[in-house]
Amino acid sequence: QVQLVESGGGSVQAGGSLRLSCAASGLTFASYSLGWYRQAPGKEREFVADINWSGGTTYYSEFVKGRFTISRDNTKNTVYLQMNSLKPEDTAVYYCAADRLWTRLRNYLPGGDLEVWGQGTLVTVSS
Repeated sequence: QVQLVESGGGSVQAGGSLRLSCAASGLTFASYSLGWYRQAPGKEREFVADINWSGGTTYYSEFVKGRFTISRDNTKNTVYLQMNSLKPEDTAVYYCAADRLWTRLRNYLPGGDLEVWGQGTLVTVSS
């Protein structure tokens, strides 16, 4: 069974940090590029960051660039999102996704489809 399971969400004050993890199973992890997305209450799901199969190339949305870092460990079948300098507007459910075509991750549009999605983890940032 192909599965992505996120963890690490929680509540933090503005300026704080959290590290999200997404563990994969049932797929050849190194064959997939991975992405993080988020969906705030009342808003559509949006792209946050992605990383290619080897971890050698990453891409970030403008609103997290310089604050968030995506990384992966292919020996642990896990992708991470280190979030620093958190802001209240970062409050959302964060999802990871996997796709064998890297460009599909950053070009994701609401209503679109990627090969595998996780169930999400809630991040709440208070002011």
